[in-house]
Amino acid sequence: MQYLLAAMIVVPLVGGIAISLLPRAQHHLARPLALVLAGANLLAASWLWAVYDRAKGGMQFALKLTWIPELGTAFHLGVDGLALPMVFLTALLSLLAVIASRNISDRTAQYFTLVLMLEAGLIGVFVSLDLMLFYLFWEVVLIPMYFLISIWGGDNRAYAAVKFFVYTLAGSLSMLGGIIALYMATGAKTFDMLEVGALAAKLPASVQIPIFIAIAIGLAVKVPIFPLHTWLPDAHVQAPTAVSVLLAGVLLKMGSYGFLRLGPTLLPLGFKALLPLLGVLAVISIVYGAAVALMQTDLKKLVAYSSISHMGYVMLGISTGTAAGIIGAQVQMFSHGLIAGLLFFLVGAFYERAHTREISAFGGVAKVTPILAGLLVFASFASLGLPGMSGFVGEFLVIVGALGVYPTYAVIAAFAVIITVGYLLWMLRRVAFGPLNPERATMPDIRWSEGLSMGPLCVLIVLIGVLPQTLISVVSSSAESIVRAIAR
Repeated sequence: MQYLLAAMIVVPLVGGIAISLLPRAQHHLARPLALVLAGANLLAASWLWAVYDRAKGGMQFALKLTWIPELGTAFHLGVDGLALPMVFLTALLSLLAVIASRNISDRTAQYFTLVLMLEAGLIGVFVSLDLMLFYLFWEVVLIPMYFLISIWGGDNRAYAAVKFFVYTLAGSLSMLGGIIALYMATGAKTFDMLEVGALAAKLPASVQIPIFIAIAIGLAVKVPIFPLHTWLPDAHVQAPTAVSVLLAGVLLKMGSYGFLRLGPTLLPLGFKALLPLLGVLAVISIVYGAAVALMQTDLKKLVAYSSISHMGYVMLGISTGTAAGIIGAQVQMFSHGLIAGLLFFLVGAFYERAHTREISAFGGVAKVTPILAGLLVFASFASLGLPGMSGFVGEFLVIVGALGVYPTYAVIAAFAVIITVGYLLWMLRRVAFGPLNPERATMPDIRWSEGLSMGPLCVLIVLIGVLPQTLISVVSSSAESIVRAIAR
């Protein structure tokens, strides 16, 4: 049990490397092997979810191994209520992404190697309790995502991949500068988050604020929060479907996770000083993302801009510093991973059949693809926060949390839902309903492999919407500890 978290990183990493070494004649084995490896990780994540002690809370399943003692850095892993949902979400979406990658025929072994490397890096970010280890995995994620977009992406993939790389690398360097400054300021001679946090919390605000600003720039790029968001629509539009699912479902959560992991416990005064600014930028992201989504004619761009808006709700919840807001942010992080994943799977399914993502190229497809159209309606209603679905729980808690701290922002965020309703209903009317476009008269409905990718997401969206305590019981203890850290 002690080594389970390490195994969840090592198995996909080593397994992925082994897949890359398959002889060309054996490349047809790459996907089945990737399915086994990703499936094993999902089983491990499910077991962690089942046995995590919710009453006890705090960090569990910890492992600490000496790594580079001269630098004071260690292979220190663990999960709490903040990390566990992200680990489960990563394992789930990675497996579904492998299932959905059935059409990858070019350099198959390399593709699945990179997907597994991406999974290993993402899990590493969420379970790291050492700042250098956290930064290492943060950078590991950058490499496979760059190659997945630049090799298997759309016509403009080179531009999108370079833009993604430049933005995130610049943010990462800023974060590295902040981590090194924190190491030097505390004199801790270690990068262990728990030890550094105890010393860093005693630093004066004049030291904490500039250090946290440097770290926050790197985190904000990853969220992405306005005005550091421009890499996201290009990356989404050019990435293959399964990669878009991982990008929206998990990679964006690295930023918001980092704000909660590094801010309150390491630099509480710096974190508190930035909360009002985060609140402003969050509201701008909510309104801007929704307004730009309203103007899109490309299905994938519409979903991409809606992600900016929904991640704005996450950041608004974080910026409140309240238990309700932070629990709402955590629920919204998990929920958005499910809903955005489902939407991107659907966009990929429509594109595969019509070879276009232009909304005007569809019309009345519910008459020929009732199940796919029904899923699009379901995902859209979940995205706009219909009660009974997971999106409602997260957004409701965020707005409740914001009402007591930023009532104006809460009202704006609540009214922004109207814009969300507008662009989603407009899209549904143009794509699924109305007169049938004759060019789509022979579109096939859902395939069993597509149902296998989308089915688990639908089940979880409803489960969390109807029984939110399933998730809240896991995240609440970490939210309370974050609030206590801010209040100190």
